[in-house]
Amino acid sequence: MSKAPVSFYNQAWRWHFYAGLFVIPFMIVLSLTGIIYLFKPQLDNLMYADLLKANPIGQSLSAEQQLARVQAAYPQAAVSQYLPPVDAHHSAQFVVSEAGRKLNLFIDPYSGIVLGSQDAQNNLQALARAIHGELLIGTVGDRLVELAAGWGVVLVVSGLYLWWPRGRWGAGVLWPRMAARGRLFWRDVHAVTGFWGSLLLLFMLLTGMTWTGFWGQKFADVWNQFPAVMWNDLPKSGVEARSLNKPESQTVAWAMENTPLPASTPPAVDPHAAHNGHNMADMAPVASGQIALQQVVDIAQARGVTPGYSITLPQGKEGVYTIAISADDPRNDATLHIDQYSGEVLADVRWQHYNLVAKSVEAGVMLHEGKLFGLANQLLMLAVCLLILLSSVSGLVIWWKRRPQGQLGVPPLRHDLPLWKTAVVIMVALGVAFPLVGISLVVIGLVDWLVVSRVRRVEMA
Repeated sequence: MSKAPVSFYNQAWRWHFYAGLFVIPFMIVLSLTGIIYLFKPQLDNLMYADLLKANPIGQSLSAEQQLARVQAAYPQAAVSQYLPPVDAHHSAQFVVSEAGRKLNLFIDPYSGIVLGSQDAQNNLQALARAIHGELLIGTVGDRLVELAAGWGVVLVVSGLYLWWPRGRWGAGVLWPRMAARGRLFWRDVHAVTGFWGSLLLLFMLLTGMTWTGFWGQKFADVWNQFPAVMWNDLPKSGVEARSLNKPESQTVAWAMENTPLPASTPPAVDPHAAHNGHNMADMAPVASGQIALQQVVDIAQARGVTPGYSITLPQGKEGVYTIAISADDPRNDATLHIDQYSGEVLADVRWQHYNLVAKSVEAGVMLHEGKLFGLANQLLMLAVCLLILLSSVSGLVIWWKRRPQGQLGVPPLRHDLPLWKTAVVIMVALGVAFPLVGISLVVIGLVDWLVVSRVRRVEMA
């Protein structure tokens, strides 16, 4: 029986190696892009001050007048979104599509001057967010990030077992032995940073996974539910609100992603009447009788929506205006859907309508993004990212220094030791909790048994 802990330690070492081999490149990418997105407010003010600032002189133009100025400057563009100024000193923003490009256009709401444009998908923050979420390769990238996050949990669990001091505390356990050199020093750095960052890393992994396309969507379908009565009497479009979120930008909060988008009810229209919709080049024309954009702004103000919200314009004849803000303080979250013809508020969902799980996730996501407590939150998350980077780099150094010449360096597995059932239970539980991890565990186990172990036995023969 005395050999069982050795077997479990050996197996944990092996899985920690496999997890690290796969996860570390992703952790480095996610940490670097996360740091960029973490300081978005400061970087935007530094890089785009000329686009973001307005000169508050005189009376501001209405949203309709601002829209007319944008359409005059970009007559072939299709307008999809309007972001009113957050205060008197900031510009308004329109999101448009023109000649296959998506642009952010900034306009001074007082003078009506278009201050300039920004590529909506290829600016620093948009790229950082898109890489962070799906590595710029769509669904495949999303699944890879999700798989890396799941394996990151395996990495933390196995790493904590390997770190456990077993009667020895102090240097090398809670802090590195500074007099150590070579592999021993890097081992201490890896173990100590991994320990101190373990709970925060788990928090980052789990809150990040709520946005993934497979696990995150299944999690939302089970735990993020609103009373059916909120949607029973509404005409529905058959599209979920998650369609408004894009890899490079977020419109609706996580809590709203799996809710249905309502549909507007078109009035009887004279087929010979002129269209007066906002859509131009590549958007479907909207029937006459659509309410003015300023009216939607007035609805948002009348209902006390926190500044910083966006207004997504209707897509097609049954589309709705969507007023949405995923606020730094999630208690200010709001999502309103407006009938584009009558101006009726079809849905108005706030923080108080979220269930406990949705509230927890929203607060966790804002903490993850460094928004909940201002600069202190940003600095805390920066420290976590730096710990992850240090642990990742030190792990690579340890592997490089101890790997056998010309080999991958997989820790050997002794087959003469008894099976420790706890290890099986832990790995099965992780595989069930994170299905992509479970599938990959089976694949790696088969490869390990069929290829790696047999190759080693041949080499030793």
